[in-house]
Amino acid sequence: MNRRTFLQTSAGWMTALLPAQGAPAGRPNVLVIVADDLGYLELGVQGCQDVPTPNIDSIARNGVRFTDGYVSCPVCSPTRAGLVTGRYQQRFGHEFNPGPATAADTQFGLPLTETTLANRMKSLGYATGMVGKWHLGYRPELHPLKRGFDEFFGFLGGAHSYVNALADKANPILRGAEPVDEKEYLTDAFTREALAFLDRRRQAPFFLYLTYNATHGPMEPFEKYTSRFPNIADPRRRTFAGMLSALDTGVGAVLKTLQENGLADNTLIFFVSDNGGPTPGNTARNTPLRGFKAQVLEGGIRVPFLMQWKARVPAGVVYRQPVISLDIVPTAVAAARGKIPADAALDGVNLLPYVTGKNKAAPHEALYWRFGQPAAIRKGDFKLVRQEQETWQLYNLAEDIGESKDLAAANPAKAKELQATWEAWNAQLMAPRWGRANRGAAKAAGRQRKAGRAAPR
Repeated sequence: MNRRTFLQTSAGWMTALLPAQGAPAGRPNVLVIVADDLGYLELGVQGCQDVPTPNIDSIARNGVRFTDGYVSCPVCSPTRAGLVTGRYQQRFGHEFNPGPATAADTQFGLPLTETTLANRMKSLGYATGMVGKWHLGYRPELHPLKRGFDEFFGFLGGAHSYVNALADKANPILRGAEPVDEKEYLTDAFTREALAFLDRRRQAPFFLYLTYNATHGPMEPFEKYTSRFPNIADPRRRTFAGMLSALDTGVGAVLKTLQENGLADNTLIFFVSDNGGPTPGNTARNTPLRGFKAQVLEGGIRVPFLMQWKARVPAGVVYRQPVISLDIVPTAVAAARGKIPADAALDGVNLLPYVTGKNKAAPHEALYWRFGQPAAIRKGDFKLVRQEQETWQLYNLAEDIGESKDLAAANPAKAKELQATWEAWNAQLMAPRWGRANRGAAKAAGRQRKAGRAAPR
């Protein structure tokens, strides 16, 4: 990609070119890259063989690959609400996707009572920028520029055409708050804007939240990338491969710019997908996991999860304890030498002591999921999961990563223990503030309120 074009195109950004003031020297820059609907298998370091992803793979080679990295929901918006706050999103009622902008519930959006990672980094003197998919609110007070970001280029909804910026008038491409008629393939445009931010902010500690919508639908091929895969006969798979290759190329350009600006060693980088695949539109694979997007089986919630900080974290670490995207907020703030108030009640933990070997314990005693009726808990190697039906199933993931052998009848004591632990967690949560019919969660919330155990709304 042409750097001059990137900079010229981005010259209209409204932010100042001067470094942010007040951030002491030595703190790392922070870059969080989010992919969309990317399956567990779909990176080279995860075992993918037909779509090379050398640039994303390099984050693992130079840092950490979490084999058991999770997100807090099997669909987009709730995961992002948890990721940017470090809290289980069900604590504030953000349990479901909202639907398109024209049909979204009026209650939809990340509550103003919640503090974002951008808020926290900005308070530490960081320049904050976001490029890509927001999906946390349409109303003006919920816009990224109102949630701690100095700069924003992207869209507010859950999906967007890659080739037609004007395809959805209710969900335009925005620079700041102003719609733009973007002409580039959208993945390339997001890369262009990310590079421009990095060039402008190379003298200042920065936080960049780079949320590509690839490989989410619509599945729109771009010859520049699909032509790289003449040997893939399935046109759907070739389109997916091209979209993933565009994502990897963009990540490579970002990493190269960090290197050229002398920032690579002292930048904390996360790469994560917002949920697993596949979807009806793409061909993303979760092998060897069972399940897919919108399920709390492993295929919906265990995702590619990478981290790099060359100045602090050893290269080539393969970390096998369960971690979750909620951990990104406390890890980034700790790296920036910030303090999170105890009353913030984060559910994530600072991963740095664990990946550097200073703490040999597991980061979490248990991880939890609730997505309406579907629910799950992982504690150690055991996972208790309930799909749409009422019956709980128990799996030993160390022996059965594909969740094929239900152990609930053979080990009722373990199933009972995990169910009780999940129910104690569930008693702290709100009922969903919007979304699909959710009679199970609503009934449970009603019972908890009657018993005086429900968290306040």
